Amino acid sequence: MTRLPSEIHPVAILQQLVRIDSVNPDLVPGAAGEAEIAAWCADWLRRQGFDVSVLEQTPGRPSVVGVKRGTGIGRSIMLNAHLDTVGVATYAGDPFSGDLRDGRVYGRGAVDTKSGLAAILVAAARASAHGLAGDVIVTLVADEEFSSIGTEEVLRSFRADAALVVEPSSLELTTAHRGFAWFELELTGLAAHGSQPELGVDAIWHAGLALRALDGLRQRLNAAPAHATLGHGAVRVSKIAGGDDAATVAARCVLTLERRMLPGQSPDSVEAELSALFTELAIEEPQFQFTLTRLVARAAFEAEPHWPILRALSGNAERVLGHPAATRGEPFWTDAGLILESGIPCVVFGADGEGLHADTEWVDAQSVLALADILTGTITEFCRPS
Repeated sequence: MTRLPSEIHPVAILQQLVRIDSVNPDLVPGAAGEAEIAAWCADWLRRQGFDVSVLEQTPGRPSVVGVKRGTGIGRSIMLNAHLDTVGVATYAGDPFSGDLRDGRVYGRGAVDTKSGLAAILVAAARASAHGLAGDVIVTLVADEEFSSIGTEEVLRSFRADAALVVEPSSLELTTAHRGFAWFELELTGLAAHGSQPELGVDAIWHAGLALRALDGLRQRLNAAPAHATLGHGAVRVSKIAGGDDAATVAARCVLTLERRMLPGQSPDSVEAELSALFTELAIEEPQFQFTLTRLVARAAFEAEPHWPILRALSGNAERVLGHPAATRGEPFWTDAGLILESGIPCVVFGADGEGLHADTEWVDAQSVLALADILTGTITEFCRPS
């Protein structure tokens, strides 16, 4: 591979990015957030000739958009990576070292996903350096690790014919991932003295009935036909709280539910599914009173094989890797769900490494170089004259 100066070398850029603390303050109160890393990236893009906008509807939570306009006769492409990372409280060693050892770059965000961020910067600059027919739109977003306010803000102002979302994928094509929805189930009972439980309505007892009904739903989900790469949907209880003291029948119990969805299942459909489940319980047990509230919901993502962006990425991955890239699905959610929901075809692709959200995180340096090369070719091919 051609030797590059450090200012446009993906691994050197990655090391600098890892050394910038960008822990998400919604995950760790008082954390640094994205301001410093956003300023660094904005400055870098300006020096490469991009028109740069900084979006900051939420103060202190900036996202950066860099645009290189084409001639107007080609397709436009959006490149998406997130600036934020999870916390470092349990990280082993210096989470911001950016050290390169034995072919690996270490530090928080090294693989998730400052490797992708570095590759996007270099690939966008390389591909657009000599002019393209279509626009290249680099979107470096805040808050992906919590509620995705950055990508939501970007999508209110910018559109493209297709998008590449960079997340760790071991240089495999992520063409699908699950969606999720979180709900609060509030059960209302009637307090009474523990010596006379028959005078009350035990909300904790009713929580047991709800748990049994949810286990039945879990079994039905596992018995349904599996998705080719995602397997089955899932349901679980993540939190439960109820009761006041040992001598009182619980008048209230609250459960937090998580429902992981497959493509084709919408937040509305799974909410209706849960509501029907608990309504049936209320018919069987007339004292069972519930309120179901949706907290957060994100739809699943699935790419279509005929999309030009997927074909361009697949071809360039094979060119660089020397073999066809494997296809995979992810159990977790990414911002690709929001981008596809907005009507932009997209695919997820990223570097190889380990330690996402773990005590030690690293990325394979050669995979970062390969990622930048694959992205450069994909941008060039996709944005050529149509």
